[in-house]
Order: sequence, then structure tokens, then C-alpha cells
Amino acid sequence: MTDAPVVQTASGRVRGRWRGRSAAFLGIPFAQAPVGDLRFAAPVAPEPWKGVRDALEYAPTAQRGDKGITLIPEPSIPGDATLNVNVFTPAPGAADAKLPVLVWIHGGGFVAGSPASPWYDGRSFNRDGIVTVSISYRLGFDGFGHIAGAPSNRGVRDWLAALEWVQANIAAFGGDPTRVTIAGQSAGGGAVLTLLGMPKAQHLFRAAWALSPALADVSVERSRTLSAKLAHLAGVSPTVDGFGSVPEAEIEKLQDAAAAAPGRDPLAGVRSLIDEGLPWGPAIDGDLVAQPTLGSLESGVGADKPLVIGTTDDEFTMVLDDAKGKLRFLPVGPLLGRLLTDRDVRRAYLAANAAQRRKGTAAVLGRYATDAIFRSGVVRVADARGDAPTYAYRFAWPSPTRTWALHCLDVPFWFDCLGADGVAAVAGSDPPQRLAAAVHGSAVAFVRDGDPDWPAWARHPGITRIFGGPPQMPDVAADGYASVRALLVR
Repeated sequence: MTDAPVVQTASGRVRGRWRGRSAAFLGIPFAQAPVGDLRFAAPVAPEPWKGVRDALEYAPTAQRGDKGITLIPEPSIPGDATLNVNVFTPAPGAADAKLPVLVWIHGGGFVAGSPASPWYDGRSFNRDGIVTVSISYRLGFDGFGHIAGAPSNRGVRDWLAALEWVQANIAAFGGDPTRVTIAGQSAGGGAVLTLLGMPKAQHLFRAAWALSPALADVSVERSRTLSAKLAHLAGVSPTVDGFGSVPEAEIEKLQDAAAAAPGRDPLAGVRSLIDEGLPWGPAIDGDLVAQPTLGSLESGVGADKPLVIGTTDDEFTMVLDDAKGKLRFLPVGPLLGRLLTDRDVRRAYLAANAAQRRKGTAAVLGRYATDAIFRSGVVRVADARGDAPTYAYRFAWPSPTRTWALHCLDVPFWFDCLGADGVAAVAGSDPPQRLAAAVHGSAVAFVRDGDPDWPAWARHPGITRIFGGPPQMPDVAADGYASVRALLVR
């Protein structure tokens, strides 16, 4: 394996590089650069090229600038050609290998994130016989904002175009286009659920895994209001020409201002996120996203596809760590009442979370935000899918550096990349490889066979695989999300 691997794609040949027993092909375009007349257009197939194109470095990202220290290291790479895929494969050029395929969609609240993270390297999945692809998509307003005269949900169209690229090209990298599993975390997990509930995406994959999914499902009214507000802030008309005259960097600043919660109440942003959801993301446009995702799943869309869905135990509890000293002397009931106004529901929720309550007021408020935004959604999705094969899990191992089983902590265990840059910051200097073997092993089994090796929700409603729980906690709990059920009556 001394010669660099070369693979023929539909647009031309690409040259990757060997990394031991597998190869990486980075920055392959699945669409033309979304600039100029294509900035707010549906993705357009790339122009064919002659000769061999080097695919040795990550390509430009839709994320711009230095985002500072983030939980997942996701670098920004400058440039225009932001619509690309990265392919990691143990069998480049072996069209008869027909290996299962994993397609990863990054998170970042639909406004940030990058497929160039070292955590998303497919090396460990390659070791286990799985071809892995990470994809990019347009972010924020450029990807999801309402613009008169432009196609809706441009970021969603980017996902579809990338998945179509996989269907057309992955066999040349040793993959089987009939055995594609889509997966993603946070907003990427929300993307997975959006695609699972989208009739026009059903032919593009056979299974789905959603880690800590954050759905957007932005209403038509909210999408139009936010876009009109952004146009006003930019001083332009809310049209393709108007928004096209505003540089990306300026749009990025203004989209945050347009979506900001009014007032100085520090809990206003949390309450807005709980009540209204993410401001930029897939919108219910009556076309690609015809109805809210939960309703689509309930109607049976995607019911033939197995789904694994789960969260960490304390996704957002960390956000109140700096305030726990001030909050510890304040009664939790009235403070929680500012987020959860129904008194009966609030009492039932506090009773079901007595163990968290003993950790203090900040821990309860953070857990409630976690439950309202993430964990209650697991139960809603699993119940909505009825008899469809759905498997729930929890990641319960607490970070030795950040206290909680926090947002993003499970990702390096899922990818089995505990030695990657940035992992020690959230998982400590000696994260348990045994836990990575369990989480990653379940992912491999699911991508390969459509079964993660624990009972399905439909047969045992509430049943949940627990990864990394304390010794007294079973590996499989009969009702692993019982503590959020009080919220489901809302």
C-alpha cells in the first residue's frame, strides 16, 4: 500500500492517502461553491474535472472564523467551495467489497460546526469494516433563512445532495449504497430525525442514529419574521438581491441579533429555546419538510428504518455551573416556575427528580433545560414511531473535568477516538476505553446489521440501554427516561 489510492467518481478521479490499513479522501465536492448566483440556490452538481484531483486536505467549511474553545474541536477553513464530503475507507477502489456505510452530519445549532473535526475521523469504523463519510452543509441564514424567490431549506437540500452523491459514488470507495446509515449529534441528530421524517429522503438511507438530537422545525411564521427582522437590521429588502448584497460575515452577526431574546432576564434565552426551539434550522416549508417531524414520524414516515436515539444525562446542566454558588440558597420551586409555569407539572417533575434536587438548585435548573430540550424528545420520538424499530439509550458517565455527563461527551466514545485532540479537556487524561468499546461496538453492530443489541422500545416501552452508569445502575433499564415523563403531559 505504498502507492496513493486513486478512485473514480462521477465527476472525475480523486487521490487520497493511506493511514495504515485505511485511506482518507478529503474535501471532495458534491456541489459547486455556493457563491454569487448560487449563494441562495439549491445545490448544483460539481463541474467534472480532468486528470486526478488531490483529496488530501479538508476543504473550506461553511463555518467561518475562530469560534474559540468549543466542546468539540471543529476548525473553520477559509474558502468558497464549502459543499464537500470526506470519505474514510478500508477498501478504496473495491467496488465488489459492498461494505456498510456511515454518513455523519455535524452539529452546531445549525449555525456552526465543521466536518473537519478530528473526532469525526472514520478510522475506527474503517477498522471495523465500515466506510465512513462526513458531509458539510450551509449554515445559519444562508442555509435555512426564508428568502422570497429562493428555494427553502437550502441546508436540507445540501444534505440530500450529499446523500445522493453517496448513492452515486460510494461503491467506488468500497461501500454499499443500499446499506447506508445516517448519524449525527445535536443539530446533526436533529438533521437525522428531519431526514427520517422526510418522504423525499427515504431512498437515501436504510437506518438512522440520532445522538442528542436538537430538532428545529421552525414554523413558517417564525422563519419569515426572523428573516424580515434580519433584513431590517441589514438595511436591505428581504429578497435574493437584498440579502445577496450583505457579506456572509455581516449576516452571521445580524442573525444572532435577529434571534436574540428581548430583555435582560438571564433565563429568557433558555426559556425561548425551550418554548420556541432553535431559530435557524429546517423550516416547515410545505415542500421538503411538509409538517413537524414528530407528526411525520407518527404518520409512519420512516417506519421501515431502525432508529437509535438517546442523550447524555446532563446535556446543558453545565451552563449554570458558574451560578451555582449564588443559586444554592434560593428555593428551586419559584426559580423553576419561571421556566415551567404549570404548578402540577412542576411538582410532579421535582418529585421524579429528587436525586438531582439533592445536588442543588443550579443542577435542577440545568437538568430541566436538558430534559425539556433533549431528553423528553427521546420519549416523544420513540412513542410516535409506534411499532417501528426504535432503540433508546442514555450516556451516563460523568466527565472528570466538567462534572456532568455533558453535551458532546459521548461523541469520542461513539467514534472510539479517545486519543484525538481535545478529548482530554472533556473526558480527562484517562477516559475508559472499555466504555468506548461498548458505545462504539453498539454503533458498529447497528450500522452493520440494523440492531444495536438491546431490546426495542416497541416491545418494551421505556426500555433503555445505559452506557457508563454507576455500578448499581443496570446496563438496561426498564424505564430509563421515567424522570422526564411529567413533562410529556404539556
